[in-house]
Amino acid sequence: MSPTRRAAVLGSPIAHSLSPVLHRAAYTELGLTDWTYDRFEIDEAALPGFVERLGPEWAGLSLTMPLKRAMIPLLDEISDTAASVEAVNTVVFTPDGRRLGDNTDIPGMLAALRERGVRQVERAAVLGAGATASSALAALSRICTGEVTAYVRSDARAEEMRGWGERLGVTVRTAPWADAAEAFTAPLTIATTPAGTTDALATAVPDRPGTLFDVLYEPWPTALATAWADHGGAVVGGLDLLVHQAVLQVEQMTGRSPAPLAAMREAGEAALAAR
Repeated sequence: MSPTRRAAVLGSPIAHSLSPVLHRAAYTELGLTDWTYDRFEIDEAALPGFVERLGPEWAGLSLTMPLKRAMIPLLDEISDTAASVEAVNTVVFTPDGRRLGDNTDIPGMLAALRERGVRQVERAAVLGAGATASSALAALSRICTGEVTAYVRSDARAEEMRGWGERLGVTVRTAPWADAAEAFTAPLTIATTPAGTTDALATAVPDRPGTLFDVLYEPWPTALATAWADHGGAVVGGLDLLVHQAVLQVEQMTGRSPAPLAAMREAGEAALAAR
């Protein structure tokens, strides 16, 4: 007998994903005993066929790389938030069969910052220029009243970040990666780079820094996050982002609100500790 409702996370690679742990913890807490949440290794080529084969028992999908843009042509509608960064990480299937796309990474970032008391900043810095950096700019467009400086490794990346700034209504100044330590003078620094990239910057953390949002969750803490906390700064981590965006996904897919943030975070922490 098939389950009443199904959801899953798709991507490639996907084995490392914590999404099943977080969503299943939410289902348990909410008493949704007939819901399941799985993971599937799916690349861009396999995505259309996978989506077409989904039956009416499916409630929603979470998407990770490289599918956040590839899913858009397969949807009936996407939210303004998702459209602003051309990236969808959440799909909800309606009772009448429509596919609705959203991006919970951006409000998830904002919720994680609010949890640490960051509601508005006069300027900010972003380390990196990938897909997560564009989401960071979208989040900053809502809380940063002044300039955002993006520290990047190439002229092409600098041009991309300035373009995202124009699109999102953020004043973006770009600077070379060699000057990345200057980011730490900002009230808020968002590190969006792969594991190990910012390790060399840990020695440059000033006394009494502002807030660091390091989007990594494994390995954790990063060398930068450790140094930041040692100097008395506030640190927001990748697990905070992951949990807050998953909370919004659970609420959209199940129609139940509020999703159990504490239980989901506890499950995520336990899963990381066991690795």
